[in-house]
Amino acid sequence: MSRPNPSAAERTTPPPQSEAKKILHVQLMEKVKPFDTAVIERHIAHLKQLDECGKLVLCGPFTDFPGGMVVIQASSHEEAQNIAESDPFIAEGYETYTLRTLEVADASTGY
Repeated sequence: MSRPNPSAAERTTPPPQSEAKKILHVQLMEKVKPFDTAVIERHIAHLKQLDECGKLVLCGPFTDFPGGMVVIQASSHEEAQNIAESDPFIAEGYETYTLRTLEVADASTGY
């Protein structure tokens, strides 16, 4: 059985918003000196540890810019900053970073 066409009100009513905002922290990195194999291995170990702790949302290098991004799930901006600064790429001066706070807009937040 097919559903009848929704009324105008049904089509324009957004889905209910969740009670809490969904906040992520975006670590935008820019490469300032060449990597060596050892620092790449330390960076990967850092990412694996974040993933195991449930702090890593996604990460990867940019294909059109010398640097990359790490999206962090943290309870505060300060926690996210501590995580970013413990990244070997940052701590050892291979990359600089900017930390941005993202209020997620998706189906779970009602866009």
